[in-house]
Amino acid sequence: MQIKNFMVDQSLKELTEHRTVVLPIACYETTISQNINGYIPLHWHDEVQFVFILKGEAIFQINEEKLVVGEGDGLFINSGCLHMAQENNQSGCVYICLNVSPHFLLSQELYTTYVYPYIQATNLPYLHLDANELWAKNILDAIIKINQWIQQKSPYYEIDISVQLTLIWQNLIINGFQLEYDQTEMLKSQRMKQMLNWIHLHYAEKIRLDDIAKAGQLSRSECCRYFKRVLKKTPLSYVTDYRIQKSLILLQQAESSVTEVAYQVGFNSTSYFIDQFRKSMNMTPLAYKKIKYL
Repeated sequence: MQIKNFMVDQSLKELTEHRTVVLPIACYETTISQNINGYIPLHWHDEVQFVFILKGEAIFQINEEKLVVGEGDGLFINSGCLHMAQENNQSGCVYICLNVSPHFLLSQELYTTYVYPYIQATNLPYLHLDANELWAKNILDAIIKINQWIQQKSPYYEIDISVQLTLIWQNLIINGFQLEYDQTEMLKSQRMKQMLNWIHLHYAEKIRLDDIAKAGQLSRSECCRYFKRVLKKTPLSYVTDYRIQKSLILLQQAESSVTEVAYQVGFNSTSYFIDQFRKSMNMTPLAYKKIKYL
């Protein structure tokens, strides 16, 4: 299952249902360049995520940090963390993505002791899974097995998957991480999601910096610092980028015109929309529309 158009709600929570028919997990191969945006846009979900790079390299951003993950290595992304991914150096990156509900990792009796403290920790947004480390190699091997079993659906594969998930989590926590719980960091994350939520609800309207700051209960300057730190851009630049993202879906509709799309996503000038679209996509909206109908 290749997710080519990430559906998210107003807070950037991914809406894709991460489960097979009977299990609260999803495992699929992703080719980054095939996404509608050409990259995996910023989103988050309650599930923990494990990634194994099959080909190429990807640049991942998790909360405020960026790292490059190469072929044969992987990544653990914790529950609730904002993240995005893009290809590195047009490497044709393909990776296996395994999303798992935290409650399915271990039995209910073990969840409180061995899972909940880890998904709540503020110093564990991600872990780089280096294949040269035995504990990480064990996790990466298990991801491959789970991906194969889901495709093959051999007898009792659900039990096999459950066993592998236990081994994955055991290998993750045996390293003895010193978990931290910083209330300030928790509040920052909450406020960032509140501001993003507000933008995604109101992107088609006129948006001022004051509106975004108010949504996060911050001053204008503090709001700008949040966006610069997490997204490396200003709040209003993010609004423009998000409007461009939204326009991609509308431009693929045969009956839509560039002018109509511009106003639908919140631009009050067609020429400004075209200019911003060209900067973002390296082509005009009309050229993009034609490409999608070739």
